[in-house]
Amino acid sequence: MNEETHEPVNDPGAQHVIGVGPWEGELPTDGRYDPQLLAEGDRRNVADKYRYWTMGAIIADLDERRHDFHIAIENWQHDMNIGTVVRSANAFLAKEVHIIGRRRWNRRGAMVTDRYQHVRHHATVEEFVAWAEGEGLTILGIDIFPDSVPLETYDLPKNCVLVFGQEGPGLSPEVHAAAKDTLSIEQFGSTRSINAASAAGIAMHAWVRRHVFGQKVG
Repeated sequence: MNEETHEPVNDPGAQHVIGVGPWEGELPTDGRYDPQLLAEGDRRNVADKYRYWTMGAIIADLDERRHDFHIAIENWQHDMNIGTVVRSANAFLAKEVHIIGRRRWNRRGAMVTDRYQHVRHHATVEEFVAWAEGEGLTILGIDIFPDSVPLETYDLPKNCVLVFGQEGPGLSPEVHAAAKDTLSIEQFGSTRSINAASAAGIAMHAWVRRHVFGQKVG
């Protein structure tokens, strides 16, 4: 701020500080608070209601409110989208994220949200399908196939798992065959498809609109 004109000064070196400093005033006695964070401040990328809370307390609170949909993504070639999918799953409060294929995945895009999001690994499609059927979840693929139906007009079931394929090849034939339906996302530009991370965010928000806000399709 310019002291004479009271106008903001454009300082390229200025950085936005995330979070809060040390707790001011009488310390809370609630067991959810982390003594170290209270003393040193909380610079984590968490919602304001969770400032100074321990990680365990945050996860416990999320577990009481998680939604009924799951997200799954195939990982045969170390897909770079998985981290972003996990971050979006945390934002939309998915029950779990399922990695099908290779166990290792690039966590950079998750921005440490994987610490708060339950992630389960399935070595094969068959293992994943058996688990989903055992849980009574409807398997829905998200991809562009001749038999795909529009996500925009599809009534998503409450208990479902939305499955996304590897970037490039898309859903594997095994997942396509196992899915009750395969859904496509309407696009209007020149590109044939959007990446898996973007598609996952759109599909999760469609579920939220249907089952949190009660917006029926059709």
